[in-house]
Amino acid sequence: MTDADLDAVAEAERHIYAFPWTRGNFADSLAAGHGAWLAREDERMTGYAVMMQALDEVHLLNISVLPEAQGAGRGSALLGHLFDLARMRAATRMLLEVRPGNVSGQGFYQRHGFVEIGRRRDYYPAHEGREDAIVMACEL
Repeated sequence: MTDADLDAVAEAERHIYAFPWTRGNFADSLAAGHGAWLAREDERMTGYAVMMQALDEVHLLNISVLPEAQGAGRGSALLGHLFDLARMRAATRMLLEVRPGNVSGQGFYQRHGFVEIGRRRDYYPAHEGREDAIVMACEL
């Protein structure tokens, strides 16, 4: 992902999530040096991901597959690519947050070896106040 991709990524994000990352969130991640990737098929963006490394851990900040591209293993392929990159960078664990109401997301992560290790109170914006986050980890 580069600055040139930010408008398309932010637009996709708005279509996927009720509380999307902003273009500025993605730009800040790039400026901070976080890893950011696009998944493409036939020059068409099908997904994207942002990952931050701190010592021997990586934090998966965002992984998304466009709705029209879901259900064909693209999310698993993108996550597998991130696992490979994290291992190449000597990371031993990947962390992420997921909404408690995102049952399909939790199942996806569990199928890929993630387990719940905690909660962050009032982490996410919600339609009524704030929502906790489930913190999950996967040993690499």
